[in-house]
Amino acid sequence: MSEMPFIITIDTEGDDLWARPREISTRNAEYLPRFQSLCERFRFKPVYLTNYEMAMSDVFVEFARDVLARGAGEVGMHLHAWNSPPLVPLTRDDFHYQPYLIEYPDPVMKEKIKIVTHLLEDRFDQTMISHRAGRLGFDARYAAMLLDEGYRVDCSVSPGLDWRGTPGDPNGKGGSDYTAFPDSPYFFSPSDISVPMIGGMLEVPMTIRSSVLSRRAPWVYRIPLLRQIANRLVSPALNHLCPAESNLRGMLRAARAARAEGAVHVEFTLHSSEFMPGGSPTFRNASDIERLYEHLETLFEELSAWCRGMTLKEFYAWFKESPGQAASRSPGDRLSDRTTNQEMARA
Repeated sequence: MSEMPFIITIDTEGDDLWARPREISTRNAEYLPRFQSLCERFRFKPVYLTNYEMAMSDVFVEFARDVLARGAGEVGMHLHAWNSPPLVPLTRDDFHYQPYLIEYPDPVMKEKIKIVTHLLEDRFDQTMISHRAGRLGFDARYAAMLLDEGYRVDCSVSPGLDWRGTPGDPNGKGGSDYTAFPDSPYFFSPSDISVPMIGGMLEVPMTIRSSVLSRRAPWVYRIPLLRQIANRLVSPALNHLCPAESNLRGMLRAARAARAEGAVHVEFTLHSSEFMPGGSPTFRNASDIERLYEHLETLFEELSAWCRGMTLKEFYAWFKESPGQAASRSPGDRLSDRTTNQEMARA
């Protein structure tokens, strides 16, 4: 069996943004070399999807420039609208509400994308082609603006998840709904970012797989008591290749399910601040971080047996030249019986 591309994406941003800080620190940059060393030991190449404050961090820039110089990873763009220039107020307190970029007027969106892109290219002396939307809020307007700035690959889609219940602007419609999106890579047109086509921007979705029980008896997860029992004794409805969303067993389920179904890729994701004790609600202390690394060791050990590490930039080039891979799954493939309930997805 040929080796499956394994893409590691890290949303590289300030410390514990879940706490909605008014002054954003970037101490988590000091904790990234350990993770980078782990990846390199298994010949994996992280993609650091970098936002404004991390691009302004000299510690992170020095670290990432070394990674780039050695061909050991990639830097892409990640944009948090509420603290990326130009600062144009959208709500009465943008640092509290953390509005999505797609909630801003078009001219403001374009200027924020342009400024952060040029900042990254200046700081890293690299052309930016890879992107993930802040808070995963993505739409056709956003995609068209990215194409205008030279981006060619996006990884914002979290298939099976509906973020409309997660507000940004309190007067807005919430985040993006990805429940009907493909779970395998596809080119799309900005006219409809959910529909595969020939050419355009490449979408590389996160690896999220529904459990066997949720496919066979989705009603179980709609009843709170049964859902709790199923989550504890069987499996959550969705398994993520993400330590903040799934435990080690869930991550292995997601990866093995992708392999069993002949997926084109597997994609891991986490935030840079989640490698730092106290940098997130999930990993609060040194013990949590040590447990995280124990799980990553086990996960990466298994994946190294049947995967090969790629950056998003490398995957884009590979996918363009691999029509057999791209056509190996029908454009209409979707996760079966997906839930639109965010609580269920995170349980």
